[in-house]
Formats: sequence, structure tokens, C-alpha cells
Amino acid sequence: MRRQTPVNTALIALLTLLGVTACVPAAPAPTATPPGPRTLTIMTHDSFAASEAVIKQFEDANHVTVHIVKANDAGSALNQAILSKDNPLADVFFGVDNTFLSRALNSGIFEAYQSPRLADIPADLQLDPQFRLLPVDFGYICLNYDKQWFADRQLPAPQTLEDLVKPAYKSLLVVENPATSSPGLAFLLASIARFGPDGYLAWWQALRANDVLVSEGWEDAYYTQFSGSSGKGPRPLVVSYATSPAAEVYFSEGKLTTPPTGNILPDGASFRQIEFVGMLKGSPNRDLAAKWIDFMLSPPFQEDIPLQMFVYPANRTASLPSLFTQFAVQPAAPAILAADAISQQRDAWIDAWTTAVLR
Repeated sequence: MRRQTPVNTALIALLTLLGVTACVPAAPAPTATPPGPRTLTIMTHDSFAASEAVIKQFEDANHVTVHIVKANDAGSALNQAILSKDNPLADVFFGVDNTFLSRALNSGIFEAYQSPRLADIPADLQLDPQFRLLPVDFGYICLNYDKQWFADRQLPAPQTLEDLVKPAYKSLLVVENPATSSPGLAFLLASIARFGPDGYLAWWQALRANDVLVSEGWEDAYYTQFSGSSGKGPRPLVVSYATSPAAEVYFSEGKLTTPPTGNILPDGASFRQIEFVGMLKGSPNRDLAAKWIDFMLSPPFQEDIPLQMFVYPANRTASLPSLFTQFAVQPAAPAILAADAISQQRDAWIDAWTTAVLR
């Protein structure tokens, strides 16, 4: 049997001092743990939607996990973002529209970022010259009507806002409360643009006399009170979106080839709603936030918007699905109100409307 020779500790010490280590086995170097993906948090409203594949495209390209925080409707979400500005809840906020634009900008919670993608966004959608909020999409609030209901009664659908107060259209219209509904507020603003700040209340009072029904929100108005979607509601006129007819076909899953509803788009009576995205001040992920904003304005995300949120992409180079080109007609002359005027008068207009219509 081979004898084991004891190690001469003095010799080892000397070799160590001389830097001779070949005869002593070296410990293996520790393996570095690759860093995990960073997290980018997006705060938005409950109606936000995007394809998982599209979001994953951004995540894979940037080694990041996208966390979506839905915080009720756009107004409530904005309030939360403002109240938490000293300790931001997210890196990016999406969903401010032009009815809340001035309030959002005056809050000071957004950091300026001039995305190179703005070159493909029409100038009339870019409402913040300091680039704190950048346009992502737009849509039109308008009147929808039940085609079959009017055809069965051989009654022409109304063509103007003035028509709605005529006896022929009594008890036919359902609208949303502007104090609790985004489409309701947009329709109120359209009436102010059409009749002026001094004339809109008289029109609403005439509409009340013609038995207009006021719902608290769009879902109740469209799916419960309107006859054109479920077929169970009693009213064939509703305040909804210019894309609603296209949505009817899409969500029928092949049962419909043409929409059962149509749009009423008189000049100056359809409100254009623009939605914006912005980087929140204090974000620790400013580089990723900028990349996400660029991504939201790029064709892959923009072309996903129509069949996810049923609004129009802001990027002029984005292709529209055939459903939109067939059935989502844009008004030739939408209602226009300055964002500053809306910000300054919004609450007063809603209060006056509430007194005139609900009390």
C-alpha cells in the first residue's frame, strides 16, 4: 500500500509568499448570476387593452417585464397619479384625454419627452407643445341608431341634434350622465360646441321635455337601454362611438356581416376624443419609459389598437383593419372645443347641466 506523505506546512507558506501556486489546486471562480428583467409599470384606465403578443414583443426586445395597473376610469386614475406624485405608482401613465388635458399638465406630474415617433403623428393631435403628453389614439363620440327599428316604422333616423327635440323622436334617446361617464361628458361638450355656452342648456331642456333618458354609464346605456345591440332595450338612439357598428360585427364572431347599427354624424356634433401617454416624474426607469412611449407610437402597437380598444391609431402610417375601413366612418367636421376652455369650464358646465336636466 502506498504511504501518504504529510504536507510540509512551512514549504507551502514559502511557496505562497513567492507566488508559486501551481502545485496547490485553485478554488473554482463563482458563476455570476445574470440579472433578471427590470419591471416597467404602466398606469392606465380600465378600458386599456393590448395583445399579449404585442406587449411580449416589447418585453423581449428590452429584457423587461411590463406591469399594467388599471385604476378605474381615466379621471379616477389621473387623480391617483396626482395624489401620489411624491411617490409615483408607475413609470408611465396612459389614458389622459383632451377633456382632462389641461388638468393633467397643470398638475406637474409629467416629464417632457419628444419621441422621434412624433414625426408620424398629425400635428392637430399634438396638443402639448412641451411634449409632456403625446397622442396615442383618437375616437369620436356620436349618436348610434338601430337600423331595423327605424326601418320597421318607416321613420327616418334623425340627422341633426336639432332633430332630437322633435315630437317624432320623443322617448327614443338614451344618453350618459356627463358627471359619471366619459362618453356622456364628450356628448355634453359636443352640444356646447354646437349651440355655444349660452345656448346648450336650452337645447338640453328641450331634450328633457322630449323624454331623454339619462344612464349613469355607457354599458347600461348601450347594452340595457339601447335596442340596437342586445335587442332588448326600448330606445333606438344612444350616445356611443363611431366605431360601435364595427364592434358589433367583430364581436358577433361571424354571425354578422353588416352592422345592425349606424352612425349619425352631423357637422359639429361628434366630439373627437384624443388619448395621451406621458412619462411620470420620479420614474427610476426613465430609459425604459421612453422606449415604451416610442413603442406605443410605433406601427406594431398602433395597428393593434383598433381591434383592442376600438379607437383609431394616431400614427398616420398604421394600417387599419378592414372592419374599420368598412364600418367605422369618421365625421367630416367633428365638434371642436379648446382644451383650456374645457379645463376651465368643465365642472361649471356639468353642474349647470345637472340642474337643467336632472333636477
